[in-house]
Amino acid sequence: MAALGRTLIAVGAVLLVVGFLLTFGARLPFRIGRLPGDILIRGKHGVFYFPLMTCLLASALLSLLIWLLGRR
Repeated sequence: MAALGRTLIAVGAVLLVVGFLLTFGARLPFRIGRLPGDILIRGKHGVFYFPLMTCLLASALLSLLIWLLGRR
């Protein structure tokens, strides 16, 4: 039961952070999805956007979260 409790706390914390970012995201000094290092190429007939730095940041945060949950 202790593992289930920790999992529920972690899910709640993630939902809290996501809710905060959705609510106050426009007021933050940086834009999630528009970080320096993201690739943006504008052409005549289209736009190519690849959020490289955003993906790296999300991967690092998720790896840290999984590592913290996996410790015993």
